[in-house]
Amino acid sequence: MLLEYKNSIVHYTVEGKGEAVVLLHGFLETVDMWHTLVPELSKTHHVICIDLLGHGKTGCLGYVHTMENMADAVFAILNHLKIKQAQIIGHSLGGYVALAMAKKEPQLFKGLCLMNSTFEADNNERKTLRTRAIKMAQTNYESLVRLSFANLFAAESREKYRQNYEEVLLIALQTSVQGYIAAQEGMKLRPNRFEVFKNLKANKLIILGKKDSLMDIEKIVNQIKNTDVNFKELSEGHMSHIENKSELSYVINHFNEKYTS
Repeated sequence: MLLEYKNSIVHYTVEGKGEAVVLLHGFLETVDMWHTLVPELSKTHHVICIDLLGHGKTGCLGYVHTMENMADAVFAILNHLKIKQAQIIGHSLGGYVALAMAKKEPQLFKGLCLMNSTFEADNNERKTLRTRAIKMAQTNYESLVRLSFANLFAAESREKYRQNYEEVLLIALQTSVQGYIAAQEGMKLRPNRFEVFKNLKANKLIILGKKDSLMDIEKIVNQIKNTDVNFKELSEGHMSHIENKSELSYVINHFNEKYTS
């Protein structure tokens, strides 16, 4: 389905009935990343998947998509569907967007799961890497995406899940250069949202991969000590929906069932 939004369009899918669950994909991904989770979730829930700005079938609004810009596009879909409260699960970039949503409309959240994601801002090293990637995107985009995408998987997973790897890489390569640059610029600008996450009056879960080189697991775990944030560590890398598919499905289903009234 498509919704007209700010002289562009936002693409989303809807399946099932019940309490709302919103699934937000990561950088260079689309709603397709959820294809193994949606059939089970939609048996008991109203599942909404949304292509974020500049990804999939959703258009771009410029060359900088802040997390707030992306959040507003998600709000447009939820308002259109008359969703008043939901459990929201965000993978990587999707988690950053969910936190921007929580800052603006905390009352929307019945639950928030950061999946292979963090409440931390980019450090200076990460910002520098994003700036370099943005420059490279303008001249050697395909090589850049192939190189950066490989880092999302644990080393052995790239071979073990070769077919899945090639499929999601192909989807990533279909992301426009503008969409790539706009998301990178937006992620550079995002603030630390630990306080937003900690103070959110909702059920909270962080799922991280033990071999995920993009996340400082020890630092994140130390920060959530003595809070009401739950934590689950999976065995592999950043792409838990592929590398830990069965275990992730169990964790997500338990998260949603536990907090269904």
